[in-house]
Amino acid sequence: MKKILLLLVILLFVLPINAQKPNKSSTSEIYESIQKLNFLGTVLYVAAHPDDENTRLISYFSNHIKARTGYLSITRGDGGQNLIGSELQELLGVIRTQELLAARRTDGGEQFFSRAKDFGYSKHPDETLSIWNKEEVLKDVVSIIRKFKPDVIINRFNHRTPGTTHGHHTSSAMLSVEAFDLVGDKNFKSHNLYGTWQPKNLFFNTSWWFYGSQEKFDKADKTNLLSFDMGVYFPSKGLSNPEIASLSRSQHRSQGFGSTGSRGSELEYIELLKGTMPKNGNIFEGVDTSWNRVDGGKAIADILGKVQQDFDFKNPDHSIPELMKAYQLIDNLPEGHWKFLKLPEIKSVIAACAGLYLEAKAESSFSTLNEKVNIDIEAINRSNVTIKLTAVNLMTSFKRPIEGQEFAHVKDLANNQSYTYTDQLYISDKEQFTAPYWLTDVSTLGMYKVTDHSLIGNPETPHNATAVFSLVIDGYPIDIKKPIVYKYNDPVKGEVYQPFEILPEVTAKISNKINIFADNSAKEIPVVIKSSKDNLSGSVNLCYPSDWKVSPEKIDFTIANKGGEKTVVFTVTPPNNQSEGLMSPIVTIGDSMYTKELINIDYDHIPKQTILMPSEAKLVRLDIKKKGNLIGYIQGAGDQIPTSLAQIGFKVEELNEDNISLKSLNKYDAVVLGIRIYNVSDKAKFYQAALHKYVENGGTLIVQYNTNRGLKVDTVAPYELKLSRDRVVEEDATVGFLSEKYGLLTSPNNMESEDFEGWIQERGLYFPNEWSKDFTPILSMHDKGESAKKGSLLIAKYGKGHFIYTGISFFRELPAGVPGAYKLFANMISVGKK
Repeated sequence: MKKILLLLVILLFVLPINAQKPNKSSTSEIYESIQKLNFLGTVLYVAAHPDDENTRLISYFSNHIKARTGYLSITRGDGGQNLIGSELQELLGVIRTQELLAARRTDGGEQFFSRAKDFGYSKHPDETLSIWNKEEVLKDVVSIIRKFKPDVIINRFNHRTPGTTHGHHTSSAMLSVEAFDLVGDKNFKSHNLYGTWQPKNLFFNTSWWFYGSQEKFDKADKTNLLSFDMGVYFPSKGLSNPEIASLSRSQHRSQGFGSTGSRGSELEYIELLKGTMPKNGNIFEGVDTSWNRVDGGKAIADILGKVQQDFDFKNPDHSIPELMKAYQLIDNLPEGHWKFLKLPEIKSVIAACAGLYLEAKAESSFSTLNEKVNIDIEAINRSNVTIKLTAVNLMTSFKRPIEGQEFAHVKDLANNQSYTYTDQLYISDKEQFTAPYWLTDVSTLGMYKVTDHSLIGNPETPHNATAVFSLVIDGYPIDIKKPIVYKYNDPVKGEVYQPFEILPEVTAKISNKINIFADNSAKEIPVVIKSSKDNLSGSVNLCYPSDWKVSPEKIDFTIANKGGEKTVVFTVTPPNNQSEGLMSPIVTIGDSMYTKELINIDYDHIPKQTILMPSEAKLVRLDIKKKGNLIGYIQGAGDQIPTSLAQIGFKVEELNEDNISLKSLNKYDAVVLGIRIYNVSDKAKFYQAALHKYVENGGTLIVQYNTNRGLKVDTVAPYELKLSRDRVVEEDATVGFLSEKYGLLTSPNNMESEDFEGWIQERGLYFPNEWSKDFTPILSMHDKGESAKKGSLLIAKYGKGHFIYTGISFFRELPAGVPGAYKLFANMISVGKK
C-alpha cells in the first residue's frame, strides 16, 4: 500500500501538464503556498535553450528556499531535433516552449524568453550575437530582469571561454553579465517599459565539467564558490529535490531527456561573478526577504506569520479570516512590484482554503469574430466561510458591447452547493486571433519580430477570453480571474481540457508543403479549406510565380458546419526549365481575404497548441533523374524524408521494425534508415544483421546520422566507423568534391558546386572522423577557420552491394525543397544500378 501511495504522489506531481486544467490544491500544497507568500526573494537562472536549465537548482530555490524562481531561456529551441514527431523550426519551438512550461509547473519555477531564435549550432558567440542582433537581445534581457526584479542571477554557462562550446551557450552568459551592469542604468533604454533595478549578486553555476574532470575540480580553489546540498527531502511531497528535478527534466520529451531521480546528499556549486560574496552561505545575505522590505509590510508579516504557524491541515478554511485581513492590507498598498505579485498569490491561497471552484467553460473549443458563444459558469464554495457571488464578467481584449454582460443578482454560495448557469460571450471584430505572439510577423534568421513590446519575455500569448468572478468573502470584495476553457470527456483519458481559441472564420492549407516537379508534367495540388462557422461560402484562388500555370483560376466552395473542411484541387503546370517559387492560397469571403493556415500540435504531455501562419508551399521544377523505384524506409527519431522521396517519383514503404527480415528486404532497390535510428530504437540491434546481409547480397543501404552517445548497437556499419561530434554549421560552407568513385557525384545526376547553394541551417552533423580503408569519402567541407571534414558522405562496397553512411542534414534540406539535396539523395539511391 505504501508503494501505491507513493506512486499516487508522484503521478499527482507530474501529471498537471494540461495548463488549462484547474489547480486543485491539497492542504500540504496550500501550506507551501502560504510559506511562499511569506518569502519576498527572487532568483533568475539564465541559459540559452530549453533543457539547458539546472532543474535541481530551480527546484531547490522554489521548493526548499521558497523563493520566486525564474528561468530565462534566450531561445525557444527552434533549431533542435525532434524525437517525438516531424515538427521542426518554429513548430518545434512551440513544442519546446510548452515543454519548458510543463517543467516549470513541475519544479515550481516561472519561465521567460527573449526574441532570439535558435538558428542551429553555432561554434562561436561572435557569430551567434551577430545573427541574433546582440543589441536587441540585450534589450530583451535587461527588460526581463527589470520586470522580474531578481535579487540574484545565476548563469548556466561560463562567459569567459568563447569558442569552447556552443556559441548560444556562451552568448547567454555574456548577455547576462553585461545586462547585470545595465539594468540599474537609467540611460539604458530597454523598450521603455520598466524602471531600473539592481540585482545584488551574479553567479556562475559551475561544476567539475567546466574544469575538465572531477579530479581537477576537487583540487580547485573554492574560495569564491558557494555550495548547496541539493538532496533535500520533502515529506509533504514524498519526493527528494533531485527526484522533482528529474521529473521536471523529463518533460523535455522532444529531446529525449527522460531522467531518473536520485536520493541522498548532492552538492551544487555557484561562483560569484559580480557583487558581494555571502559570508554565511546564504545566497540572499544582505537582502531582506521578509515583508519588511515593503513599506507597510510589517502588519502583513505579523498576520501571515500567524496564519502559517496556526495552519489547520484538516480545516484550512479556519485561516480565511486572517488571510482576508492580510489581503485587505496588500490590496491597500500603493501600486508597486510586490503588490502586483502578492495580490494574485493571496487570492489563490484564499480560494484554495475555501475549496472554491470557479470555472467558465465554452460550448466549443473555438469561435470566430462577431459571434456569440455560450459559456457555462460553475461556482462552488466547499467551506463554512460566508461567500457571495456578486457578478461574473465575461471578457475579451475588447469588452463586448451587448447587454446582459454582468451577473444579474447576488448569489450566496452555500457550503458544497454548486451553482451553475449559462451566459453568452460576444467576440468583437477587433479581437486578436489565438496564436503564439512571436509567430504573427515574419522573422529574420536570428530574431522573432514582436510589435507589442509588453509581450517580450512572456512564454506564451496571454488569454484573451476570461471570466472575472466578483465575490464577497468574509465581508470584503475580491475579484478572481479565470481563463475561459473548453473541456470534454474522453473515453480513455477522462476529463480533457483545451484552451478556448478565437480563430479566423476560414483558413486554408496546401497539403504538400514542398511540391517537386521532376519533369514538365502537371500535378494536381489539393487545398484544404477549414471553416470556423456554420454555412460559410466563398472562393479560393492561388498566388503563384509568373512562369507557372494554374487552372482553374478560382474555385467556389460552401462548408455547412463549423469546423468542417472542404478539399478543392488545382492543376499546376511547371515551366520547361528549372524554377523555384512559392504558392499561396487566398480565400475570399465577401469583401474579406484570408491567407492563414491553421496548424494544430497535439501531444499528450503538453496542452493542444494552435498556430496561425502564412499559408504557402514551395514549388520546385527540378531536372532530376533516378534509378530504382521501390524504397524501404525505417523511421528513427522521425523525419519527413519518405514524403520528400515520393515527390520525385520513388515508391516509399515505411517498414515495421517487428517484421524486418532478409526475405522482407530483398524486394527493395534501396533501404534507408531514418535519423538517429541507432540512438532511439531498441529493436535495431535485432535486425541489423539482416540489413547488412541485404547489402552483401547486392542491396543499397543508406544510414543517416546518429550521435556518438547513447548508441543502442555495437557498430553503425559493417566496417570500422567511428562517429564524432564533427559538424559543419555554416550552411553556405564551401563543398569540395573528393571522389567520383561509385558515381555518387555523377550518376544519374551530375553534381556541381551550384547544387550546394541555398541550403538551410547547416551542412551536417556528427560526422565520422575515423573509418576503415574500405570506405571512400566523397565530399569535403568545413566552417571558416577549421580543418576540412571529410566524413559527411562515406560509401563502401560490401559484398555485392553498397553501404552508405551520411551525416548530411537531409532531414532539413529535403523538406525545405533544396534541389541539390534531392539530386544527391537520388544519386545515393541509384548507386550500382543500371
